[in-house]
Amino acid sequence: MKSSTVISRPLKRVLATAVILLLAVAALVPAAAWAGPVDWQEVQASAEGRQWWDAGSLRINRSGNLTVLSRFQPAPPADQPRNPDGSEPRPPASDLYVMEIDCGQQLYRDTSINGIPQWGSSWQAASGDNLISSTIEAACGAGEPLLAGF
Repeated sequence: MKSSTVISRPLKRVLATAVILLLAVAALVPAAAWAGPVDWQEVQASAEGRQWWDAGSLRINRSGNLTVLSRFQPAPPADQPRNPDGSEPRPPASDLYVMEIDCGQQLYRDTSINGIPQWGSSWQAASGDNLISSTIEAACGAGEPLLAGF
């Protein structure tokens, strides 16, 4: 008996839609998020957690602002118990952000969170958040040569 695989028409539609969605997401995610090795630079940790920015992802966008890939890992809860075997619990998962930074005004906005575009995100000040303030300061300092050439 001859074996053949038959894919139903509805399944073909679902697969085609999935491929189109994946391609659309790939087109929206900045190149920095798809790049190979990253050059994570950690800023000083705080009670809120840890934050890194990728020195290799610094770019100037069409508006003349700096963009950078950053990663935030919240601090584990203070009352988090140890694992049953006595080992430290796994740290909380981190999130990836593409930040657009207006270095002149020290403002930022997240244009992508975990690869999902944040359409219409508004500009914000760091407002006492030391992780964001430190990331803005470090990224803008490293991006000075790029900004000077714009």
